Amino acid sequence: MVLTTDRLILRPWEETDAEDLYEYAKDERIGPAAGWPVHTSVADSRGIISTVLSAPETYAVCLKEDGKAIGSVGLMVGMQSNIGLPDTEAEIGYWIGVPFWGRGLIPEAVCEVIRYAFEDLHLETLWCGYFEGNDKSRRVQEKCGFIYQYTNEDAEWVKMMDRRTEHISRLTREDWMRRER
Repeated sequence: MVLTTDRLILRPWEETDAEDLYEYAKDERIGPAAGWPVHTSVADSRGIISTVLSAPETYAVCLKEDGKAIGSVGLMVGMQSNIGLPDTEAEIGYWIGVPFWGRGLIPEAVCEVIRYAFEDLHLETLWCGYFEGNDKSRRVQEKCGFIYQYTNEDAEWVKMMDRRTEHISRLTREDWMRRER
């Protein structure tokens, strides 16, 4: 599946994206804030593409102008999610490289994935989390219509081998439809 917006192409990750992925995922401001370790090499990024980013409904965020991967957005449907959901619900995750911060690209990508989730996949509810201090992620969720639901304090985060406070937001199909009118 390939999705498009005014400025973006959202497409499946390819092994040839490894250098582009490494360029942004090696930055300490990206992965740890999103809950995953900094990439240590192009080979590391290639491995992440084949094991993590190859999951269904996971997309490279690419600028239309050059097609290079600059971030990622994806849905983890049902039990694929980090929070154990029914098959009618999904968790959405996203990140974008630092040079592209503040341009509204990730809200644009997330809004298209939300549209796809509700219109094409017929999901009922989307969930999204952000870790304490990740205000950029919180703002994306607010811009895209997610509504705060609850906080997990002192939650164990295995990928980073630490404990964190995570805030969880939700967007229902009904709330999204009201916003789209």
